Amino acid sequence: MNTIKMVGILLIVAGVLGVVFSTFSFTKETHEAKLGPIELSVREKQTVNIPVWASVAAVVVGGLLLVVGGKKG
Repeated sequence: MNTIKMVGILLIVAGVLGVVFSTFSFTKETHEAKLGPIELSVREKQTVNIPVWASVAAVVVGGLLLVVGGKKG
């Protein structure tokens, strides 16, 4: 299997996952201040939205790479 086909498959998988899980969140910990033995930290929960158009575009481009990547010129 050549590299173009593998990239196409990865794009299709990423696009499908983007459609199924349109958002994901993670916790980011930042250290605001450290005063001697006392350390103040803040945890922020951040959410990332994945646009549906980007997921669909990844699937389409991945499919095109699979079709075009299989042809030798």
